Amino acid sequence: MNKPKILIVDDDQAHRTMLKTLISGWGYSTASAEDGDVAVDLVKETVFDLILMDIKMIKMSGIEALEHIQNINPSIPVLIMTAYASIDTAVDAMKKGAYDYLTKPLDFEKLRITITRAMEHISLKNENSALKENIGDHFNRNRITGKSQAIKEVLQIIKNTAPTEATVLITGESGTGKELAAGAIHYNSHRKDGPFIRVNCGAITETLIESELFGHEKGAFTGAHKLKEGKFIQAQKGTIFLDEIGTMPLNMQTKLLRVLEDRKVVRVGGEKEIPLDVRVIAATNENLSVQVEEKQFREDLFYRLNVVHINMPALNKRQSDIPLLAETFLEKSAKKNRKDIKGFSPEAMAKLTSYSWPGNIRELSNSIERAVILAKNEYIEAGDIVTGETYSSSVPEDLKSEDFRVESLKEIEKKAIINTLEAMGNNKSAAARELGITRKTLHKKLNEYKIDA
Repeated sequence: MNKPKILIVDDDQAHRTMLKTLISGWGYSTASAEDGDVAVDLVKETVFDLILMDIKMIKMSGIEALEHIQNINPSIPVLIMTAYASIDTAVDAMKKGAYDYLTKPLDFEKLRITITRAMEHISLKNENSALKENIGDHFNRNRITGKSQAIKEVLQIIKNTAPTEATVLITGESGTGKELAAGAIHYNSHRKDGPFIRVNCGAITETLIESELFGHEKGAFTGAHKLKEGKFIQAQKGTIFLDEIGTMPLNMQTKLLRVLEDRKVVRVGGEKEIPLDVRVIAATNENLSVQVEEKQFREDLFYRLNVVHINMPALNKRQSDIPLLAETFLEKSAKKNRKDIKGFSPEAMAKLTSYSWPGNIRELSNSIERAVILAKNEYIEAGDIVTGETYSSSVPEDLKSEDFRVESLKEIEKKAIINTLEAMGNNKSAAARELGITRKTLHKKLNEYKIDA
């Protein structure tokens, strides 16, 4: 393993030699320069992990050299050495990008600690950069797998839209990859180094959604013990992804529209307008056009969000992509679960391609991971693959009698809503909170199940 390399810059030869010996003894590789101009030339030729530089030198001062180094490689931490009387100059160096400063005569223990801290800082920065690259790769549009015409059209829209500032509305059934498309837009845009903030609007209660999105001031309401930055502020210089936008309450839609129009946000309980530099991508599995007709979604907000529309096709509309998707999920799952699985038997692949996959890509991925975990051979067999049809057909014959019937999820959900409403004295707001859904979602369920409440 290569030792971290430190450049020591000082026009005092004795001091330079002493530092070189000391720092080498701490396990670092060292190089030295007798003046700022020499240091600048060395930085052009060699990659250093840290620079320790005096401020006062004959030909080029440490401040001037720092400015040149910042232009060549701004990621190198520069530690400034200065006499106590020149602390103001050192503070100026900090403002211009120096990592820290130390006063002469040097406290060697403090020098060692500062170098260690600077090295840890740069290491953490590199790890974060690598992590960001991995996340970006996960959301790269090339990771949206498929060769069908339907998915090619999606990829073309992403390619054309990503470099712009356009607001995007992504629609499609649950499990079709709407978040993957949103991430692909962000990580292929000039905002890729900024945050990508995800918000599931359907998972936030009606009373908390404004605070969650816009933040709140300390004391804005009971329980607001400290100032909170909302998701929009967290997304500054990046992208906010508003998933399940169709569940957002009407009063909140009005506030969101104002934020999108003014590009400013005000925290709950506050008055100061905070300018926003945020791209907005929204997604829904609802039909917003129908919701607009039924006055459940604001028409002006719909058009504000729907500048570019991407519809993620259901898996049964892109059956030709199933083999490629299946192989991709198999490779990923086998690696994750440390299983040596080479592929699918012809019967297994036939089973995969003939099923309708109502849960779309998510269901396919989960089914293949289960098959990988349970597979006994090096190839996935048809019997290893469990689908919704497999579950329904696997109920034992002795249970398929008039005395026994498996309830569907919808029947269970309907009963849960009825029982909760009764327990809450028909208070819909309380029932919605108890069920963990918004009041608007509850009303939709009441209409869907024809519950008279």
